[in-house]
Amino acid sequence: MGSTVVLGIESSCDETGAGLPGALRVGVAGAKGLAYALGVPLYGVHHLAGHVAADTLEHGPLPDPCVVLVVSGGHTSLLLVRGLARDPIARLGDTLDDAAGECFDKVARVFGLPCPGGPAIDRAARSGSPHADSFPRPLPGSYDFSFSGLKTAAARWAEAHARRELPVADGAASLQEAVADVLTRKAVAACVEHGVDTLVIVGGVAANGRVRSLAEERCRAAGVELRVPPPWLCTDNGAMIAAVGDLLVRAGAAPAPLDVSIDPSAPLEYAALHPAGAAARPVVPARRPAANPRRARPTSGGRRHRPARFHRAVGRAAKVTARSTPRSTAGPARSPSGGPDSGS
Repeated sequence: MGSTVVLGIESSCDETGAGLPGALRVGVAGAKGLAYALGVPLYGVHHLAGHVAADTLEHGPLPDPCVVLVVSGGHTSLLLVRGLARDPIARLGDTLDDAAGECFDKVARVFGLPCPGGPAIDRAARSGSPHADSFPRPLPGSYDFSFSGLKTAAARWAEAHARRELPVADGAASLQEAVADVLTRKAVAACVEHGVDTLVIVGGVAANGRVRSLAEERCRAAGVELRVPPPWLCTDNGAMIAAVGDLLVRAGAAPAPLDVSIDPSAPLEYAALHPAGAAARPVVPARRPAANPRRARPTSGGRRHRPARFHRAVGRAAKVTARSTPRSTAGPARSPSGGPDSGS
C-alpha cells in the first residue's frame, strides 16, 4: 500500500444492541477528521466483510469463488463470495431470529455459566456427552438458520432438572453438538450444491472447538478445503477492518466521500459501504408532523417555550388537586384497585 493510509469505518448488518449507532458515529467522526487533516482516503467498510477478510491475514487471498459461513454473537450468514473487494456478495442464507452466538450466551445464563457464553459452553462441553440429549436441528433442507427454538429447548431441559443437580456438562455438550451440526451441515451442503471447493468459517463462534472439528470432518469427507482463521482473528478486531481496506485499495476502489454516514442496518451487498457504481438504496425521509404556527419553537436551551396560559392552567390544576386530596403521612394515595394512584 506504500504511503497510503486507509481509515475503515465499521457498520453492522443488523441493529445488534443499544449504543451501537452512537459508537459508530464517534468512530466515523474521528475517521473523517483524520482523513481530512492528513489528506488520505477514507473507506467505509462493512463489519461482516471484515470478518471474511480476517481469514486472508492467516491464509492469503480468498479463492474465487468460496462459500463463507459468518457465525458470531449477532450474525449467522452463509455467503457466496467471489472477489471480496470487487464483486457483489451473494447471501445464501441468514438467521431468522437468534444467531448461534446469541443462543450460546442465553443458554449459558440458564445453565449458570459465565459470560460470554460461547467460550463457557465450549469449556463445559469437554467433560460432557454430546448425546445426553437430542436437541432439535432447526430448518432442515434450508440454508437459513433459526436458533430461537433450540435455545428454548435447552431452557426446558434445564427446567426438567429443577429438583436435582443440573448436569451442565452434558447440557453444554448436547447444545454445542446441535449448533455445530446445523452450521457445518448447511455450509458443506452449500459448497457441494454450488460446486465450490473451499469453505471459510469466520466470526466469534468459529473459535468453538466442536464447530472446527466437525467442519474439518465433513469437509474432508466432501472433498472441500476448509479455512478457519486462528481464534484471535475470529472475534471482532481492528486487523480485519484494515484487511478489507487493504483489499479495496489494491483493487483500485474509489474512497468514500467525506459526508459518508453510518448505517447500522446496512445489508451485506459489498465489502465497501459505498461502492462506486453500485445502485444506491433509496432513502425514505422520516415523516414529520405538520407545522403548527401556534406552537412556539424550542429555545436555545433545548426546552420548549410554553405560553403563559399553559403555566396558568397547570397552576390551577395543581391547586384543585391539592384541595381535593386529603393529607396523609402513610405514603402515596391508593387507587381502588390497590396500586398507587397515577393520576390518570
